Amino acid sequence: MSTTDERLRVVYVTDPAAAVSQLAAAERFGEYVMYERPGEWVFAADPIGGVELDAHELRVTWAGQTTVSSWAGKPAAVLDRALGLLPVGARKAYGWIGFEFCAWALDATAHVAERTPLAHLMIPRLEVVFDDSGVRITGATEAEAADIRELITASQLSPLPQAEPADVRADPTGYRDRVAAAVGEIRSGRYQKVILSRKVELPFAVDVPATYRLGRTNNTPARSFLLRLGGLEAAGFSPELVASVDEQRVVTTEPLAGTRAFGFGATVDQAARADLLSDPKEIVEHAISVQTSFAEIAAVADPGSTAVSDFMAVRERGSVQHLASTVRGRLAPGRSAWDALEILFPSVTASGIPKRAGVDSVFRLDGATRGLYSGAVVTISPSGALEATLVLRAVYQNAEGAWLRAGAGIVGQSRPEREFEETCEKLGSVAPYVVKA
Repeated sequence: MSTTDERLRVVYVTDPAAAVSQLAAAERFGEYVMYERPGEWVFAADPIGGVELDAHELRVTWAGQTTVSSWAGKPAAVLDRALGLLPVGARKAYGWIGFEFCAWALDATAHVAERTPLAHLMIPRLEVVFDDSGVRITGATEAEAADIRELITASQLSPLPQAEPADVRADPTGYRDRVAAAVGEIRSGRYQKVILSRKVELPFAVDVPATYRLGRTNNTPARSFLLRLGGLEAAGFSPELVASVDEQRVVTTEPLAGTRAFGFGATVDQAARADLLSDPKEIVEHAISVQTSFAEIAAVADPGSTAVSDFMAVRERGSVQHLASTVRGRLAPGRSAWDALEILFPSVTASGIPKRAGVDSVFRLDGATRGLYSGAVVTISPSGALEATLVLRAVYQNAEGAWLRAGAGIVGQSRPEREFEETCEKLGSVAPYVVKA
């Protein structure tokens, strides 16, 4: 017997991060994606179906049966069609999209190796939703619902885990030299901006759910996520949306560009804020990102509906503060949420400007597959609504090991040493909270 909509009105769930990390750590519910948005936390688990896309193959699974086929065209349209063929009913899909997903829309497929994973979406059997009204359990058996109640109750009394802080200053990737190379290309007129990143390998296996809990306690993300899907574990504290399309077909993106450290006390933080708001390099970097986001939304929106709000506001995100703006428009007739995602992905603040040349530079100068880093964690509603949050400030783990990654926006005025320091500041949102398995 299943519990289709069982609500626990439990006032002592004051720490949803502890509850969802406890559910994830219990390992009773198979693969999962946990997604936090303002006012709501969803733990979605035990897939009954899904869609996996890599550079040359599409795999669609339902009720234990998998169909494998080749594919052609744009990945966004392929995923949209594949999900549309599944009998999902009222269920949402959850999953992730890797950075390399962008290569087809931006003519960069020559950089993508065969069998590179592009996306992994799943339709869960079980959902546990935390919001202001309590806890709602959907799709669980009575025994599972009892286990979930027990785990949630225990989580509220459990102490915070202890971290094994990671050293982020070692750089075997030659980041400063790569920044200098990009500055040279920008000054020669090849492009205006590129985001280059560096990978920090961790010397131990990570307890990803515990890292999520400790990190979430010490971060102020726009969205957060915790997942184990297709051999990949990740937890992160996303600073911005790539794209959201709501039930009224309003599409939103939130470009963040321009960074200073945060968390050193009111006086130091205020001085850093003032410096951020007056630094020509940071202002230029932000302005061209907003300009690009505006043009992208305008390309899929009703004419005249695209607008910028909160221009160049300062938003605090964990160990850093950013210049931020919001761009919105209403989808034009005949356009879908997937069209909006395709044109906005990857985020301009994680790729470059112009986007095609910036992405080419990322593939050349970053020198390795990014995968989930600067991709997106996504939720898709049967109604056509979609939300994709940018994957930054995260920890990643697979069978080969665990790692962190961070980048910085490079423009013509960039200095390699300052951009390296910016990556350290961003890594400070995660590295101090990594919990050893």
